[in-house]
Amino acid sequence: MLDICLLGTGGMLPLPYRALTSLMLRYNGSHILIDCGEGTQNQIRLKGWSFKPLDVICITHFHADHISGLPGLLLTMGNAERTEPLTMIGPKGLARVVNSLRVIAPELPFDIKFIELENEFEELNVCGLRLQAFRVNHRVACYGYNVVLDRAGKFDAGKAKDLGLPVQYWSLLQKGEDVTYEGSVYTSDMVMGEARKGLKVTYCTDTRPTESIVTNAKDADIFICEGMYGEEDKLDKAKEHKHMTMFEAAELAKKAEVKEMWLTHYSPATSRPFDYEKNVQEIFSKARMGKDLMTRELKFED
Repeated sequence: MLDICLLGTGGMLPLPYRALTSLMLRYNGSHILIDCGEGTQNQIRLKGWSFKPLDVICITHFHADHISGLPGLLLTMGNAERTEPLTMIGPKGLARVVNSLRVIAPELPFDIKFIELENEFEELNVCGLRLQAFRVNHRVACYGYNVVLDRAGKFDAGKAKDLGLPVQYWSLLQKGEDVTYEGSVYTSDMVMGEARKGLKVTYCTDTRPTESIVTNAKDADIFICEGMYGEEDKLDKAKEHKHMTMFEAAELAKKAEVKEMWLTHYSPATSRPFDYEKNVQEIFSKARMGKDLMTRELKFED
């Protein structure tokens, strides 16, 4: 099971009725945050979730509306007597940028481990999940992220019995571990079926449409994508500033064959994004206008 919450949906600056775009995910007691603009910790409090067990913070890029909330969040985590190390992931230069922001939060009771992204695509294992980072097309180095929860195949008790393995070894094989019994080595592929469909969430913002987004978002259960502009006359502005319209995002969702798309990162001038939902759904019927604190609990298919 994977819980996700779109903490905020605004771009550029927070508004009284719309916080800045960020996403929080919970899995098996671990918490992952993607982006941390001004006021993010307030949204976490409004949701009723905790940031003390926050394990990983991913940053898409170094614009203020995606990173300026970090000093306050780190201070609050420190004041909560957190001592466990924190992992931070983001474009090259992440350590320099974060440590510069920490001038106003210099003393923390926990260490920060920085993982800086340099390649077009990188995959990491964090908190029992696969985290995939892929470069997108913005004015500065910027990455989208996939959070993938894999699901093993079904355990075949009949095969285990045929191998003569005692029951106490079965759970080890189910976990993917090798077992040595009476001089022979047994591997999980001897008793496990083909991998089943897992869960996948794609988060992508501040970019022009690219084929890389289509490739990486392929078959996502939820594709969270920026739709900065809904007005037809804003396409040129989107191109100039390397952002995306809602309709361009819908085209990407359609090509990637995702199950559902949530739009986010609205322009401050877009006061009523839901006015565009019907037209966007004419391109991709499973499009939804994201709203602050929008939440979903994702479960494996039966």
